[in-house]
Amino acid sequence: MRRRLPALLNDRPFRRYWAGQSVSLLGDQISLIAIPLTAVLVLHADAAEMSRLATAGLLPALLFSLPAGAWADTRTHRRRVMICADLGRVVLVGSVPLAYALDALTLTQLYVVAFATGTLTVLFDVCNTTLFVALTPDDRFIEGSTLVHGSRSMSSVAGPSIGGALVQLLAAPLALVADALTYLTSAGFLARVAPAEPPPATRTKGHLTAGLRWMLRSEVLRATFAASATVQFFNFMFHTLFVLYATTELGLSAGALGAALGVGAVGGLIGAMLTGRIVSRIGVGPAAILGYALFPTPLLLVPLADGPTELVLTLLFLAEFGSCAGAMIVDIALNSLEAAIIPDALRSRVLGAFRTVAHGMRPLGALTAGVLGTAIGLRATLWVATSGAVLCLLWVLPSPLPRIRALPTR
Repeated sequence: MRRRLPALLNDRPFRRYWAGQSVSLLGDQISLIAIPLTAVLVLHADAAEMSRLATAGLLPALLFSLPAGAWADTRTHRRRVMICADLGRVVLVGSVPLAYALDALTLTQLYVVAFATGTLTVLFDVCNTTLFVALTPDDRFIEGSTLVHGSRSMSSVAGPSIGGALVQLLAAPLALVADALTYLTSAGFLARVAPAEPPPATRTKGHLTAGLRWMLRSEVLRATFAASATVQFFNFMFHTLFVLYATTELGLSAGALGAALGVGAVGGLIGAMLTGRIVSRIGVGPAAILGYALFPTPLLLVPLADGPTELVLTLLFLAEFGSCAGAMIVDIALNSLEAAIIPDALRSRVLGAFRTVAHGMRPLGALTAGVLGTAIGLRATLWVATSGAVLCLLWVLPSPLPRIRALPTR
C-alpha cells in the first residue's frame, strides 16, 4: 500500500504539511458558501452589502501583501508565523457562530471578521510558499503542487456540499464552527513540522519593492501576473454576486447550490490528476496556457442559465466542472514554475508583489460588481464578468510562456 502512495507522501514532514493544508482548505470551502449565506439568509444583505462584505475580505491582499512579503523574508521561522495566523483565524471565525447564538450578529461584525481573517491569510500565504519549497525537492515541484492543489480540488468537491448541508440542517453561522476547527487542525500539523528554512534576507535599501522589481524584469512572470490580475478582477465580479444570483433569480436552495458546486468541482480533481501528464506531453508553459483558456470560458454558461431547475443545475455543473479543471491546470503549472525560478531570498517579496497586483484586483472586482449589479442587474453583470475574464489570454499568448517546455534548474 505504501508503494502506491506518491513518493512525497512517504516523506513524513511533507505529509504533515500536506495534511494540515488539506484540512484547512476544506474549512475554507465551507466558509466560502456559509459566510455569504449568513449575510443573505440571516442578515438579509442586498447586492451593495454583499459587495462590501466581499471587499472587506479581499482588501487586505491589496493593502498588506507587499509589506507582509518584505517582513516575512526577514523572518527566521516563517512556520511560526503561519501557526499564529491559524490560531488567530480560529478566534475570528469562531466569533460568528458565538454572536449568532447570543442573537448579537450584525453585518458590521461580518465585515470586521472578513477583513481581519483576510489580513491573517495574507501573512500565512506569503510564508507558505517558502515552507513548500523547503519541504519539496526541486525535481518534485510538479508532484508537490499536484498534491496540494489536488487537496484544493477535493475540498472544492466536498466543501460546498458539506457547507450547504450544514446550512440547511443547522444555520449558516453555525456551519462556520467547522472552519474554525480546521484552522486549529492546520496549526497542530504545522507545529509538528520542522524544515530547514532558508536564511532570512538582509534588509537593504529598496528591500520593500525588490520583489516587485524582480517580477517586472521577468518576461514570464510579468505576463502571468498580468493575466492573473485580469482573471482575478473579473472572476471576483462573478463570485461576489453569484450566490445572490443563484438564490434569488434562479431560485436555488442552499442545498441544491452546494451540491451543484460540489459535484461540478470534480473537474478540479480531474484537472489536478491529469496535469502531470499534460505537462509531460506538451510542456509546463503550454499547460499553463491551456489552463488560462479553460478556467474562465465555461463560466459563460452561468448567466446563460435559465428555465427548469434541472437545466439550470446542469449548466452550473458544467460551468463549474470545466472552470475548476482549468484552474487546477494553471495553478499547478504556474506554482511549479514560480518555485523553480524565484530566488529563495526574494520568494516572499515576489509573492507579496503578486498578491498586491493580482489578488489586489479582487476587492476592485467586488466593488465593481456591487455598482454594476445595482445599475444593470445581476445577470447582465455576470455576462460582463465572465466575458472579461477570457481576456487574460491576451497577456500570455505573446509572452515566452508558450515556449517553456521544462522547469528550469534552480
